[in-house]
Amino acid sequence: MKKKVLATLLATTMVFGLAACGSSSDSASTDTANNAATTDDAATADTTATDDAAAADDSASSGDLIKVGIINNDPNESGYRTANDKSMKEMFTAENGYEASFAYSLKNDEQITAAQKFIQDGVDYLLLSAADVSGWDSVLQDAADAGVRVILFDRTIDADESLYEASIVSDMAKEGETAVTWLKDQGLDEYNIIHLQGVMGSAAQVGRSGALDEAVKNDGWKLVTQQTAEWNAEKAQQIVQSVIDSGEKFNVIYAENDDMAKGAVAALDKANISHGVGKDVIVMGFDCNKWALEELLNQNWNYDGQCNPFQATYIDEVIKTIEGGGEVAEKTIIMDEKGFDATTITQDDVDSYGI
Repeated sequence: MKKKVLATLLATTMVFGLAACGSSSDSASTDTANNAATTDDAATADTTATDDAAAADDSASSGDLIKVGIINNDPNESGYRTANDKSMKEMFTAENGYEASFAYSLKNDEQITAAQKFIQDGVDYLLLSAADVSGWDSVLQDAADAGVRVILFDRTIDADESLYEASIVSDMAKEGETAVTWLKDQGLDEYNIIHLQGVMGSAAQVGRSGALDEAVKNDGWKLVTQQTAEWNAEKAQQIVQSVIDSGEKFNVIYAENDDMAKGAVAALDKANISHGVGKDVIVMGFDCNKWALEELLNQNWNYDGQCNPFQATYIDEVIKTIEGGGEVAEKTIIMDEKGFDATTITQDDVDSYGI
C-alpha cells in the first residue's frame, strides 16, 4: 500500500485495541453520516466488521488493510439496492483485507460531502455509486491530487475518464432499449403509457427513460403521464391512482424499477383493473427482484428487465490488479443482463436471477 504511515498507525492501533475495533470504526462512519446526511432523505452511514476476530488481527498486524470509502444510495431505496449494499459489505471486510467505511444518500450534494470527508480521512480507494451523473469533476480531481483512486460502480457519471480507474456498471440505455423493443413486439393497437421514472438525473433513470422517449417521439406512442416516483412504491401508487381517478385510458405501465411497478399494481388492484398476460394493462418493471419475477411467473406482470447488483467481486479484482502493479484492461466493465417475458420465464430463471 502507498500510505505506509497510515497503515503503520492502523496496525499499531488495532494490535493494542482490537477489542474496540468495531466501536472505533462505527464512530468514524457516524462522522461521515453526520457530514453527508443532513435531511431525512439520507440514510445513516455504517462500517463493516469481520466475524473472524483472529483474521482481522492478522490483517491489522501486517499492515495490509486497504482503506476504502464506499458511497452508495440508500439501501432501503429498493430490493436491488439492498442486495447491492449487502454484496459490498460481504466483500469489503477486514478478513478480505479491507478497512471499509460506508456513507449513504440519494442526494448528490450529500454524496459529494461524504466523498470529501473520505478523501480527508486518507482512504486508498473511493468507491462511488453516484446519485446524479453530473457535478463530480471537482471532488474527483481532489481525489486524484490526494492519490486516492476512484472506482465507479452501478452508475456512470459525466466526468473525464482520467479521474477514475474503472466504471463497473449496467448499460442502462441498453436496459431501456431491450424493454422498449419487447414492448414494440407486443403489437398493441395503441400505446397509452403511464411512465413512472426513478430519481431524476440518475444513470438508471436517464437510460431507461431515453429509449421510451425515443419510441414516443418516433412511433406515435402516447404518454398519459410521465412522473418521477423516486423509486418509491407508495409514490407510484399515488400517481397511478390519480390517473385512474381522472378517467384517462391507459394500457401500459412502464415503471423504472420493481418497487414502483408494485405500487402501480396496488392502485390497479384497488380499482379492479386487470393486469398481466392477456389482461387490460401491461406491467413492466426493472431489477429482477425474486418476488417480481414470481409475479411474471404467475403472469400478473408482463416484463422485467435485469439489473445486476453484484459489482463487489469485480471491484475487488480491479483493486487487486492495481495493488499488484498491473493495469486494468477495460475502463468500462459492463455487467451481463437480460430481460424476462412472463410467457417464457421459468422457475429456474426465478431461482437463478432473482435477487
